Amino acid sequence: MNSEPHDQSRLLLMKPARAVGICGYGAYIPMYRLPGAEIARVWGGSEDGLPVREKAVPGLDEDTITMSIEAARNALRRAEIDPARLRAVWVGSESHPYAVKPSGTILAEAIGASPHIQAADLQFACKAGTEAMVATMGLVGSAMADYALAVGADTAQARPGDALDYTAAAGAAAFIIGPAEDSLAEIISAYSFVSDTPDFWRRAYQHYPEHGQRFTGEPAYFRHILAAARGLMEESGTKPSDYAFAVFHQPNTKFPQRAGKLLGFSPEQIKTGLLAPVIGNTYAAASPIGLTAILDEAKPGDRVLLVSFGSGAGSDALDLRATARLPQRQSLAPLTSDYIKRRVEVDYATYARFRGLLTM
Repeated sequence: MNSEPHDQSRLLLMKPARAVGICGYGAYIPMYRLPGAEIARVWGGSEDGLPVREKAVPGLDEDTITMSIEAARNALRRAEIDPARLRAVWVGSESHPYAVKPSGTILAEAIGASPHIQAADLQFACKAGTEAMVATMGLVGSAMADYALAVGADTAQARPGDALDYTAAAGAAAFIIGPAEDSLAEIISAYSFVSDTPDFWRRAYQHYPEHGQRFTGEPAYFRHILAAARGLMEESGTKPSDYAFAVFHQPNTKFPQRAGKLLGFSPEQIKTGLLAPVIGNTYAAASPIGLTAILDEAKPGDRVLLVSFGSGAGSDALDLRATARLPQRQSLAPLTSDYIKRRVEVDYATYARFRGLLTM
């Protein structure tokens, strides 16, 4: 697949006026797991070729806000800053608990960042998390703020028995963006690519989203992921071999692996960030959680390519480089792998009760 044509009269690469980076990061993944084989058993599907091995399921007392709080607290531990120094809290999700009441204000108060702060909720399907990252990158990069918090979190919904039921999972990732000189990973640049592609949607008052079946692969996922990644590398003058790691949006196991191969990345480069098999598709948190897993083991100087995808449709690509501070801060909060290891398997009946699929 060829890259989309570039308009050379426009500045396509987004670089902040002031160098910025990730000063703290954190993840949160619920402990409950629903195996793909259990979903196939209930709905009479085949266990051959399951899109993921299992998915993370939120408990009765967990939602996008509670998970955001846990991830943000982990990010604050690694950033080692007073939450009052944050100037913005932005939460990207497509499953905010309230239709009218922001998640950002609750999160800001819970972590001790309010009231002198800007707060907002963002939406763009599965790229809402990286959308928040790019927005905070611009806020800090313009010197309007020294620190800002970007969160991607979701408790994904899927119609029972639908193809999405196998992968729609839950999780959160949080990033404190601040000056590059205090960062664990500098954000070198960003590049975004969007189009009006109706591959996945949910109208008002609909409980479950609808999707375009195979249309979600082409021309949705692959067109946008490849165009954003290639656009960033072309504008930056980089190539796949310049990166130690790459992480792509993970709606299933096969898509990110195929995208990486088409772009010229090796399986080893994307292995660390490929979490879909064990936690499912965490939507707005999918590629951000993959990034947290990479930061947990990256070494100073390692370069990372992050590419998200959000239905509707669009991709954000970010170019990052780990700094000398990263190894000193990695162990200050639970690793993403720690959350993956603490698993409690549930059956479909328990999952249905947790998710409110059965109503009286």
